[in-house]
Amino acid sequence: MLQAFARRAPSISVRARCLCTKPPTSPGPPEREYVQPSTEEKSALKILKDEFRPLFTGEAVGVEKAVPRRTDVLIIGGGLVGTAAAYFLKAHGEMFDVTIVERDYGYTRASTMLSCGGVRHQFTIPENVQMSMFTTEFLKHYKEHLTVLGQDPPHVDFHHQGYLFLAPENRAQLLLDCVKMQRAQGAKTVILSKAQLAEKYPWMNLDGIECASYGTEGEGWFDPWQLVHALKGKNIQLGVRYCQGEVVKFRYDSVPLYTSGGIAEKKRILGVDVDHPDGKRYGCDAAVIINSAGPWAGEVARMAGIGVDVFPELPVEPRKRYVYTIHCPDGPTLDCPFLIDTSGAYIRREGLGGNYICGASPSEEAEPSIANLDVDYEFYQEVVWPSIAHRVPAFNNSKLKCAWAGYYDYNTVDQNLIIGSHPEYRNFLFANGMSGHGVQQGLAIGRALFEYIYYSKYKTIDLSMFDFARFAERRPILEQAIV
Repeated sequence: MLQAFARRAPSISVRARCLCTKPPTSPGPPEREYVQPSTEEKSALKILKDEFRPLFTGEAVGVEKAVPRRTDVLIIGGGLVGTAAAYFLKAHGEMFDVTIVERDYGYTRASTMLSCGGVRHQFTIPENVQMSMFTTEFLKHYKEHLTVLGQDPPHVDFHHQGYLFLAPENRAQLLLDCVKMQRAQGAKTVILSKAQLAEKYPWMNLDGIECASYGTEGEGWFDPWQLVHALKGKNIQLGVRYCQGEVVKFRYDSVPLYTSGGIAEKKRILGVDVDHPDGKRYGCDAAVIINSAGPWAGEVARMAGIGVDVFPELPVEPRKRYVYTIHCPDGPTLDCPFLIDTSGAYIRREGLGGNYICGASPSEEAEPSIANLDVDYEFYQEVVWPSIAHRVPAFNNSKLKCAWAGYYDYNTVDQNLIIGSHPEYRNFLFANGMSGHGVQQGLAIGRALFEYIYYSKYKTIDLSMFDFARFAERRPILEQAIV
């Protein structure tokens, strides 16, 4: 109760003592012109003024607004998940009017673009295996799906090179059980003994290793930047509307709810207000709103009242992760897999010139600040490099070239996907919390959202276990193969 009061309590400003009797003031931002949504009540005079306004102001007649007054499906966030959802909605449900609102129009901070682009089938939950397998299948035929008439076919540079998960003796049985489950789902994963590892990878130090699992087909890495832009180009051809701007407010109305005790009113999300770079604030109504805001999905949910007016909150927050590029002239070449060490560090080949990318997740106590995307180079020297140099001795002769940082949309409860509608706001859908797996699950999530909206249920991969209600019911779904 006290926490709820604290959230609702108005902020208190403190006035500093000064010599002048007039209190100091600072001008706030100028008030934005508000462009009303389609369902806003208007008088006949107001409608006539809006219709004839272009004649007196010199505006072009018939020019579409920067943000539409109404849309069928409004997607907040234009990364891979939001863009994939729009693609499947338009490719398979042509009747939908789909709008994407993205504040980072150049994708300079987008998690998708700053990822390693890996796709693997080696998870401990069957649904996660199935989602990544769909991504592999889609990427086999992406030119057929995403080629735009009159343009060259896109290139996503999918490198078919498997993941290699190393396991010590105390995790060998878990690895065996996981591979058995993965193969039951159709994944081409195998167990390699220590002797087989020594024969296949003579450049690897196998101290403390009992066995490993390896993806022989369908795993690897690709260029997520190219995939998102190929999807976006196809979406524009299909009629998806991309709008630059930031959602700043949700608007509501009430609908009658018939119960055994009579008629009650139920609150419903009607639409959003969007601040556009042109200086205006646009009202946009939508039948369905999808929260695919990535690391900032928790903020969007709180703006909608989730965790404030209705509980529980959406347990998603940004977590910063670093990716380092190194050069090692004597390192492994074509036989180098996407290696996941027992320490949690990873490394993979980047091209054929002796370049590699590597990284690791920090401990819970050492989570870095998310205030900026600055890189911690000490983390490489103290955590990443000792691990990879121990496992691959050739990396003792490596040189750090550059690095970058990106954000995970981290699910703090169970690090798994959150998808589907909110129990109270049925037209508000989640597609959040992949915790670093969004690139390899985003295409399947987009298809699942289309099915959920079009059929009111999942048709291909049943993702109902990943619903929002699990947080209120205290039934976390723990994925043990987190990198």
